[in-house]
Amino acid sequence: MSTPLPLAVSLGDPAGIGPELIAESWAQREERAVPAFFVVGGAQVLAAAVLTRALRVPVERIDRPEQALEVWDHALPVLGADDADYTPGKPEESGARLALYSLVEATSRAAMGEARGLVTAPIAKSHLAQAGFTQPGQTEFLADAFGRPREDAVMMLAGPNLRAVPLTVHCALSEVPELITKDLILHRARIVHEALRQDFGIEKPRIAVCGLNPHAGEDGRFGDEEQFVIGPAVAELEKEGLDITGPHPGDALFTPRARKAYDAAIAMYHDQALIPLKALDFDEGVNVTLGLPIVRTSPDHGTAFDIAGKGKADPGAMIAALKLASEMADRRAANG
Repeated sequence: MSTPLPLAVSLGDPAGIGPELIAESWAQREERAVPAFFVVGGAQVLAAAVLTRALRVPVERIDRPEQALEVWDHALPVLGADDADYTPGKPEESGARLALYSLVEATSRAAMGEARGLVTAPIAKSHLAQAGFTQPGQTEFLADAFGRPREDAVMMLAGPNLRAVPLTVHCALSEVPELITKDLILHRARIVHEALRQDFGIEKPRIAVCGLNPHAGEDGRFGDEEQFVIGPAVAELEKEGLDITGPHPGDALFTPRARKAYDAAIAMYHDQALIPLKALDFDEGVNVTLGLPIVRTSPDHGTAFDIAGKGKADPGAMIAALKLASEMADRRAANG
């Protein structure tokens, strides 16, 4: 059997916790069974981040992704010479430029088949905008990078206890009711169904759909989106053969008993999905982008500038993102 390709990892904002968690993931590679990866850019940043956590992590530059496997056992492989100063907790424009370069290049390497998947460290979107980043987030960036409609790139938050998909993502809460359409629910539910089969190995996926309003509208007393949009979409998907239920009241769908009845929940807006995921699985939560030709994951937390460089950040979500990306890539390879 051939040796699997490494994963490509983008550096994230150099002033955030991404670099130290990447280094910590390599340091725990044996005890946590972390799959091989290379980081794009930031060798100097990573070497400095290592010192803040008192780690023994040699950093070695490589010229080609396949060299990562030669280096992996004795050093953290870093592709390329692009770098920036490391000032934890103090984001700068030079760091934002490095973060954007790393994201673009890591995506490109995965797209060219030089990496088996992409794992992205956290970025600060407002700072990245200074370097020319125009998308609302990395999910939308990836959709644009692969020439896909943005509704094709579906965000899933996955942890040991829950998989949740927000139907609408980076928008104001006041915009959500207008954005929820039957077509959007149909489109994204089909993508979730196929991804659960292809990437998570669930032969007959079970999907539960949240309502938008309190008590799922209670027969129109608190809103009619459930009656005229969400419910009809669920009914049509049932006719197609999907094992899907809803709309369910959002305050009841994430209880321990309810979670046993589905493999993924589709929520109507960002916080409806992310609050339960972070409450249940904060240190192991992974952001997965479904519907792309490549595997992409990311730790489900931000840059945490306030604790960067202080050795407080937990590497659990980064390690979980690396391991899930590897598992998904294995399933895709096995299925041809």
